[in-house]
Amino acid sequence: MVRPGKNSGEPSVGVQKPLWDSDFSLAPAYEHLYDSGMVLDELRSAVDQVCGTEPAALCDGESIVELHRCLARLEAATTRATASFDARREWADDGARSAPAWLTARCQLPRQTARRRVRLGRALRHLPAAERAWLAGEVGEAQVAALARVRTPATEDAMANDEEMLVGQASSLRYDHFTRVLAYWRQYVDPDGAEDDAERQRGSRRVHLSQGLDDRWFLDGVLDPISGAIISDALRAIADELFEADWAEARERLGEAATVADLARTPAQRRHDALVEMARRAGTAPEDGRRPEPLFSVLVGYETFHGPICQLANGTAVSPGSLVPWLDQAWVERVVFDAPSRVIDVGVARRLFTGATRRAVQVRDRECFHPLCDEPAEWCEVDHVEPWSAGGDTVAANGRPACAFHNRQRHRRP
Repeated sequence: MVRPGKNSGEPSVGVQKPLWDSDFSLAPAYEHLYDSGMVLDELRSAVDQVCGTEPAALCDGESIVELHRCLARLEAATTRATASFDARREWADDGARSAPAWLTARCQLPRQTARRRVRLGRALRHLPAAERAWLAGEVGEAQVAALARVRTPATEDAMANDEEMLVGQASSLRYDHFTRVLAYWRQYVDPDGAEDDAERQRGSRRVHLSQGLDDRWFLDGVLDPISGAIISDALRAIADELFEADWAEARERLGEAATVADLARTPAQRRHDALVEMARRAGTAPEDGRRPEPLFSVLVGYETFHGPICQLANGTAVSPGSLVPWLDQAWVERVVFDAPSRVIDVGVARRLFTGATRRAVQVRDRECFHPLCDEPAEWCEVDHVEPWSAGGDTVAANGRPACAFHNRQRHRRP
């Protein structure tokens, strides 16, 4: 950019009309052009410094958090500017049909990414608190996009009232926990819309199994949340059986030196074989046989500071109406905490958590105790907070779910 000289008369040949007046102040019509040039020059300089820094100098946890915070702020500024670019229709001057089409060609973005950025930029006009938090790096694109998805004509008034609260949740909770809060908020402010969405999910279920030209079979499908949980739990249980068999075979073949890399099957191959085993077991089961219980677990009525919950054991929030088809075959399990209605602190003198005590810990905590782990409690071991060897009792108050990895890690590194 060539900086024009002081306005002292008619401009010379080839020189544009000066942008400055006699006091060297920017003419308002061109101020944004000069400011954007300076801002982007400074941004490029700062980015050059970061890119020129050795990764080892930025690999500590605090730096990683700050880098992601700065990245979120830059994405927010880019999205907001893109929305302004879309509104000004400057893309039309180049003959583009739309702003996403222009971005796809000029910025080499996938078309879906370009559309998502423009759509999110438009949504920011109605989400001022989310925009401020995003520009400050307190939330990221994923959280803002989730807020934009639940802002519908039926929820826009409630969103205007509750946006600050929801943004606060987004800035303090892990993403999967935040989306769960959003799901419950949507159920509260628009129960009919939430039920309609659940019905659409159920109606869109499908599975395709087709044979290819080389006689292999190709499987593809979409499952609703409850059906997916049923199949996932059954598949995982059988895959775990196959893993134990593979591990025993490797130990027998190689002894204590065996590692996961020595197993006969990959995880994907075990899931394939588990699916085949599911079919074999279904074929051998008697028609009038009793089905295993539970097919899936759903927690209802448990009050939190967010309100009542209705979610699967894996944490997926579901609408109450989606449970209706299952009620005629449901078993109801009542778990009461801090009340005499049910004795859950059984087996104080026992080494392992079993029965009602184990179930109480699973229902209460719902996932691995480690703050960086989201393994569902049903797939975890239940371990003592105060170790058994140190006199810790086998009661719910002294138990917590721990995935196999973090349980082993805890005993290796006290």
